[in-house]
Amino acid sequence: MNTEIAAAVILGLTYIGVAFTRLPHVNVDRPSAAFLGAVLMVLAGVLTFGEAIEAIDFNTIGLLLGMMMLVAALKVAGFFDLMAVKSMALAGTPLRLLVLVVVATGVASALLVNDTVVLLFTPILIQICRLRKVNPVPYLIAEAMASNIGSTATIVGNPQNTLIGITSGIPYANFTAHLLPVAVISSVLLIGIVRFAYRDAFTARFPTSSDPVEKPRYDPRSLQRLIPILIGVTIAFFVSSIFDLKIPGIALVCGAIVLLAGRVKPSTIIREVDWVLLLFFAGLFIVIEGAQKEGLLDHFIHADTFSPDFSGIVLVCVVSVIVSQLVSNVPLTMLLLPTLKAIPGDVLWISLAAGSTLGGNLTIIGAVANIIVVEAAAREGISIGFKEFLKIGVPVTLSTVGVGVLILGAEYWMGWLQ
Repeated sequence: MNTEIAAAVILGLTYIGVAFTRLPHVNVDRPSAAFLGAVLMVLAGVLTFGEAIEAIDFNTIGLLLGMMMLVAALKVAGFFDLMAVKSMALAGTPLRLLVLVVVATGVASALLVNDTVVLLFTPILIQICRLRKVNPVPYLIAEAMASNIGSTATIVGNPQNTLIGITSGIPYANFTAHLLPVAVISSVLLIGIVRFAYRDAFTARFPTSSDPVEKPRYDPRSLQRLIPILIGVTIAFFVSSIFDLKIPGIALVCGAIVLLAGRVKPSTIIREVDWVLLLFFAGLFIVIEGAQKEGLLDHFIHADTFSPDFSGIVLVCVVSVIVSQLVSNVPLTMLLLPTLKAIPGDVLWISLAAGSTLGGNLTIIGAVANIIVVEAAAREGISIGFKEFLKIGVPVTLSTVGVGVLILGAEYWMGWLQ
């Protein structure tokens, strides 16, 4: 078989596997689809084994690995239980609880990987809603969307931002400076939309008979070491461009420090690392490299498609919102990386980070965080239907992506984003 045809078939099958894994009740594994696609690229002669290994971006893998080690140690030490319960226990009214859910989830998602944050926060939030005797659905939808919105602000907030940050070389501080206003305003919009859509749920106070929130279980001695590490790595990210430090290197050093000094058993941390996600990334890197080598992507997207100006900002955001619903935001980002590399400036990179992340809020299958929350809720007997999520997803996505386009457009016109 001609290698171009083989590459086209493999690319198509891989992305079908990725897309259908996003649909309910279909037993297809996303990482295995990417891994099999990578193996087939080698077996079909599209790439040599050496070319396949070279295609893997180990800077991205290293950054994710280092942050996963820190997150794993914090999880085992009880940091997330402590953060969630302490912050939510401050809520005296349903509206205040909503604000705390959005703020706590958003901030945690900006500093750490958002998928992990919702994985750990969701059971705690369900428990609190049951103790408060309130409908958990508005809070769970707000949590999922707040995790996506908050993660927009930083390179380490979500996997697609990690890809964009590493590939583009945009300094961590610059990345955050452009997107933090988008995340903050979008969070306010999210609170307002959920408050309006479920206005009956936020007019009354909590029942006075609510049981006290269960005290969190955590290891204070471990947290005394881990929290300074978290603060230190965040500071190091922000000053990395000043001292010419590499963000993946900072993350890996952080992981090493956690293993040596975090007071959490190293084997426990290593088991908690999401090796499946890393395999998924490695496989997709190889599949995309094979498609790029055969020139397949030039038939669909090329440098002339996007211009580094306001029209490009709009186009990237619109494409991101639409395609994210088909294959989710990480595969979308990987598809666009080769094209954006050929376009000078940071305009389209930042636009892709905003559009791909905020666009994931449209439907349940738009982002991994959404599926994690919905599936965790289902295991607790709480149903969040596609239409229920869409009812909030449509206004949130349209308003937040619109705000993102306006903010980035203003930054472009004022010369702050080039």
